[in-house]
Amino acid sequence: MAQTKITEIRELTTDELTSRLRDLKQEALNLRLQQATGQLENTSRRTLVRKEAARVQTILAQRRLQG
Repeated sequence: MAQTKITEIRELTTDELTSRLRDLKQEALNLRLQQATGQLENTSRRTLVRKEAARVQTILAQRRLQG
């Protein structure tokens, strides 16, 4: 899965962003479990998921401050 661009994230509604954040956190948990059990092949995926979750959280925080 390719990295989502910030412009694509900004186009999403607040509800979609909240749902996306929940999905990313769940994926991060699954990746951590896979790494702990030695099943994770693409370790860089953990970093990408963590950074994308941070981007979504940043956009949500900006929207809370604006409105």
